[in-house]
Amino acid sequence: MPTAKKPAKSSKAQIAERIREAGERARAEADQRRAAAPAERPLAKEVNGPKGPEPTRYGDWEKKGIVSDF
Repeated sequence: MPTAKKPAKSSKAQIAERIREAGERARAEADQRRAAAPAERPLAKEVNGPKGPEPTRYGDWEKKGIVSDF
């Protein structure tokens, strides 16, 4: 049964270079995705929503004086 070869140890400079190259590739791919993505449409205004601050943001909901926690 043949044994698998162990990869040669990389120096810190080689590792840093590989990380930098991977980062550059990831940045280029992300830029391409952003350029190809359709423009975002603005969100529609809420109709008949709760008055005041967004209740789900603060973890409770008040309706007609009754408060319920999520």
